[in-house]
Amino acid sequence: MDRQKVRRHFYFRLIITSALVGGLASILALLLKTITIFCQDFLYETALEKKFLFVIFPTIGITGIYFLRKYFFKNRKNKGITEIYKTVDQRKDHLPLFKIPSHFINGFLTVIFGGSTGIEVSTVVASATIGNNIYQNRFSPNLYKLELICAGVVAGVSILFGSPIVGWLFAVEVIAKKLNKSIFVSCTMSAMVAWGFLLVMKPDIFLDYHITDWKWSAFPFFIVLSLLGGTLSVYFTLLVTRLKNFFSGINNNFFRVNLGATTVGLMILVFPFLYGDSYHALAPLLQHPTQYSMLFLLSLVVLKPLASALTLGAGGDGGVFAPSIVVGGFLGFLFAYVCNNYLGTSLIYLNFMLVGAAATLSASIYAPLTALFLVCNLAPNAYVLFFPLLMASFISRYFAGKLLPYNVYTYQMK
Repeated sequence: MDRQKVRRHFYFRLIITSALVGGLASILALLLKTITIFCQDFLYETALEKKFLFVIFPTIGITGIYFLRKYFFKNRKNKGITEIYKTVDQRKDHLPLFKIPSHFINGFLTVIFGGSTGIEVSTVVASATIGNNIYQNRFSPNLYKLELICAGVVAGVSILFGSPIVGWLFAVEVIAKKLNKSIFVSCTMSAMVAWGFLLVMKPDIFLDYHITDWKWSAFPFFIVLSLLGGTLSVYFTLLVTRLKNFFSGINNNFFRVNLGATTVGLMILVFPFLYGDSYHALAPLLQHPTQYSMLFLLSLVVLKPLASALTLGAGGDGGVFAPSIVVGGFLGFLFAYVCNNYLGTSLIYLNFMLVGAAATLSASIYAPLTALFLVCNLAPNAYVLFFPLLMASFISRYFAGKLLPYNVYTYQMK
């Protein structure tokens, strides 16, 4: 009986602490998301009027990060989600408190100045750090380090994508990689807190287009697109790791930063859709589907991963999360474009854009359920495509696993 009382007491403290972590992580994610969107849109519109700024902005952002890292953060580098994995695997290792301002500021500077990535990974690590530091300060029993880290991640991702389900699945699939009672309790409590924030803030929809329907005749095309999405994710992953290794071999800091940033800037000058997280590029494609050439669309598919890899290699903060969604959308649009113009089909661009996004994201982060529900929240009624999105997420994930086995993938991402 005493043991049951102790256990209930432990779970009660876990619930309260998870709610605290969820609240703090929600505030952090909401603040980072709001100011990043506002500043990115402002600077992007400014650069559209003065094109030369496209070349200059990435250098300003990544150079600013370099000096902050050197003088303010004492040369301590950010390594993305692998920092969380190391903390979880080795109980004595912790995410130091400076990771919160470091990822917050660096992610913000990277994206608003055109670095071709997103704030998702920055938010995830900063949110996980909140959970880790609450754990270190003994606000909960000494058993629940992973649980509180996951609670932070749940809230951060939930706010970014306007869906507690997505945050919950991401924490379980990508961070914990398992589910037990205590993880379920902490993640669910944090998701409920994030849901409360979302009820108040009413987040914007990424693609404000309604899906009419999908037909079984499109099913074979969805399968082909799923395989292409898996292939694209492998290309993206290898590109990021190869370029990170290349840039790490450059000893001259000035040359390393400017080589990557200037190259990204020149790419954005030619293709403004590559600016920042590139979410802003999806709607124009749907508004004017016949305005763009196949060569232009193919260039976006090839160059978005390259621009992201160069941004990260040069010292920008971020990961493959947002770029995978966007480049998958580009791929799906290109695939429908080619089929409609050269094979005489009448594929729906929006449907294939969403399926491409789900396939590429699922294969990039090895999390098909997260990709499925995330993409279902990108459009008002995207759940109409639930089955094609489900199929694409799992096919691409396992196909990418054949091309780049998971043990090789995890080694590459370290």
